[in-house]
Amino acid sequence: MTLLSKDQFGCPYLLLAPMEGVGDRCFRKAMASIGGYDEGVTEFIRVPSQPHIKSLVKHYESNETNPIPLAAQIMGSDPEFMSLVAYELALKGAPRIDLNCGCPSNTVTGRGAGSSLLKTPDLLYQIAKKMVDSVSVPVTIKMRSGYEDTSLFRENLLAAQESGVQFITVHPRTKVDGYGPPADWNRISEAKELLKIPVVGNGDILNANDAVRMLKETRCDALMVGRGAVINPFVFHQIRTAFSGESFQPSWNQLKGYFDVYLNEISPDMPMRNKISKLKQLFSFLFKGNEVLTEQRQTILRAAPESLDALMEFALPILKAGFE
Repeated sequence: MTLLSKDQFGCPYLLLAPMEGVGDRCFRKAMASIGGYDEGVTEFIRVPSQPHIKSLVKHYESNETNPIPLAAQIMGSDPEFMSLVAYELALKGAPRIDLNCGCPSNTVTGRGAGSSLLKTPDLLYQIAKKMVDSVSVPVTIKMRSGYEDTSLFRENLLAAQESGVQFITVHPRTKVDGYGPPADWNRISEAKELLKIPVVGNGDILNANDAVRMLKETRCDALMVGRGAVINPFVFHQIRTAFSGESFQPSWNQLKGYFDVYLNEISPDMPMRNKISKLKQLFSFLFKGNEVLTEQRQTILRAAPESLDALMEFALPILKAGFE
């Protein structure tokens, strides 16, 4: 499959979004066990002002979600260091390197990285250009529509395109917006009209209808789904069937297998309270996607189990009743 190509039924290329805090190895492996999407990407690898390059990339494994490709996303503000990290990731087999221009965290933007790059299109260009020149694999950018406002949106888009990146993913909220107001899909349309390179649409795709509507309204070249996939791990299969006309009904065993993979990937060195909090976070998202389960969401979050097994034993009957 070529970069961002559609399938035989016209379904666009589907990407699983990088998500700090929830889209970690456990989640990526669990999602890969279900499949349905074309490519994933790691949560950002932070590149500090005095990095030890090889240490930063040591945990990246290109075959982690095999056979689904796994791109690597990096975040920082120094063009030279960012290019060196991109080079090392490419050596480790990364099929694509993505530049984070979207993280809204104050601890990130305070260091001049993430969405703060949208305040300085020249620096965004310099970083992306250095990365492009350092590797032979595709370099891409994931960006918000702006920092405090969208006044530099077009300038940032053109700077990114001029750098030589192969496509741009647009999450049409500003840094100040966070994840609060609805994503302004008109910005994706604007990017598509302005640019010569492909545009990936991202933001508020929670189901197949949202995906079809974004594609129709914005004419974007591909779709990236983040929180929608945490809420509904089968969303990519459902998007595909919206184009193929085939039916897809996930089974309970598939969902149970998803949790089995997730649990198996949780580090044994993690304190039990952290393991439980992590699993509750996953349940918290999942229970938002179903009216029956939403009523039981607080029941799960207030539970006080002593182990992961105890939490699963308590939660699975509730989940199964809502699923079926």
